Amino acid sequence: MALKLNVVDQSPVQSLPDDKSPVAITIDLARNCDLLGYHRYWLAEHHNSVNFAGPCPEILVSHIASVTKRIRVGSGGVMLSHYSPYKVAEQFSMLETLYPGRIDLGIGRAPGGDELASHALAYPIRPGSGNYAEQAWLLQGLLHNTLPDDHPYKALRVMPGQPAAPQTWMLASGSGSSGLAGQLGMKMTLALFISPDPAPPCVISEYQQAWRDAGHTGQPEANIAVAALCADSREEAEYLAAPSAYWKVKAFRQGIREVVKSPDEALSLKARLSPSEQDFFDAVLNSMVLGAAEECAEKITRIADQYQSNEVSVVTVTHDYQHRLGSYERLASALL
Repeated sequence: MALKLNVVDQSPVQSLPDDKSPVAITIDLARNCDLLGYHRYWLAEHHNSVNFAGPCPEILVSHIASVTKRIRVGSGGVMLSHYSPYKVAEQFSMLETLYPGRIDLGIGRAPGGDELASHALAYPIRPGSGNYAEQAWLLQGLLHNTLPDDHPYKALRVMPGQPAAPQTWMLASGSGSSGLAGQLGMKMTLALFISPDPAPPCVISEYQQAWRDAGHTGQPEANIAVAALCADSREEAEYLAAPSAYWKVKAFRQGIREVVKSPDEALSLKARLSPSEQDFFDAVLNSMVLGAAEECAEKITRIADQYQSNEVSVVTVTHDYQHRLGSYERLASALL
């Protein structure tokens, strides 16, 4: 079976003219990836961020679906802990009604922002008062009309008439969410790009077993998401990926969120990091798919085989948009 390529777009704040919004870049990239033959285009959710310009993926999903032709569009994902499952079901049922057969609802348990943003999103209720597993179960039940007869929300209408249900996906980086996705009968995407030490392939097997144990009909479906940057050579790809690696050092080792540096700045600043932070920088680079088109295609295919997935979602963050677009173009030419 041919490999399908997807995009996870975090709407990074890049080096842009003053009059150009990062959201405009997201829309341009989506149009291009639609023409290039990518299968899905997912929008991330981040709050109170200097780096990422996508606080409300449900709005971007609607606009991008309206300006593309065939690509599936969805959230990667809605951070469900902040929201009412009923409202999310209404939003994405409406989107599926507007763009039938093209909408994906991906959900995640991470906050997608700092403590202040979580507090403001929950106001006037205290943040963290929800139960993600219960919220996800309720969301699935509302979308597919599978709530028990004695549930107080059983009589709720998501949409008048016959509501349309998007594909539902759960974002996972380990066994916790993957097992829950299987129990609930959701599709699952395994994020391999967050940490230099990604979850092993057995997480996919655990998800599939949880699906079977729950007695769902049909087949469990999982894909994987990787960080990748494709350039004219391995050396150029490593150079262009340096800003992303440096950003992760600052964010994950120092707790500092900064705008993405230029490659020259990132490499210069790397020399000022502690030895352990420099090791982390190198580990991030080594965990990414980097190289020329053929090398990246071979590595992505090998990872897909390792995780027994016929779909790979690609996350690419660069300082300059043209390098990011060029990476997606090279990958498409080699794999699609």
